[in-house]
Amino acid sequence: MRLLLDENLPKRLKLDFPEHDVSTVRDRQWNGVKNGELLTLLLENGFDALLTFDKNLQYQQNFSKYTLTVFVLMAKTNQYTELVKLIPQVKEYLSKGQMPKSPVIIALP
Repeated sequence: MRLLLDENLPKRLKLDFPEHDVSTVRDRQWNGVKNGELLTLLLENGFDALLTFDKNLQYQQNFSKYTLTVFVLMAKTNQYTELVKLIPQVKEYLSKGQMPKSPVIIALP
C-alpha cells in the first residue's frame, strides 16, 4: 500500500512500515498544502491512505468524495515514542487490504 505521513508526524514513523511504500509530505514537497488539496493530491498520485495527527481533519472535509483512508492518530503528543504505540492498530487495518474510505480514529484503549 502507498501511505503518506502528514507533516505533523515524525518522519521516523516511515521505518515502522517497511512492507509498504511510505512517503512524507516533506518527501513529496507538499509542505503547507491545505487539507482538501492534499487529499486530492493523494488520489491523483495513487496513495491509499494518509496518516495524520490533525484531529480536526475528520470534521473539515467531505469524505464522501475521497476514496482513501485517513488514519487520525490520537495520542498525548505527536512524539515518536507516543505514536509508535498506535502502529499495531494501523497495521491491523492495512493487513485487511480493504480499508474504510473515511477517517479512522486510532487511539490507545
